[in-house]
Amino acid sequence: AIRNGVARAAETLHNLDWFEINQVRGHIEDGRIAHYQVGLKVGFRLDENA
Repeated sequence: AIRNGVARAAETLHNLDWFEINQVRGHIEDGRIAHYQVGLKVGFRLDENA
């Protein structure tokens, strides 16, 4: 989930530098983890020539 989130952010942002997980949630069905998701923040560096 974290890799997917960072990969998705990298599609529209560049110079990604760090990430922070601020939330983890999941859904249980029949006593097993059915799916989960993470909330994350990503940090990036601005271009110097901007």
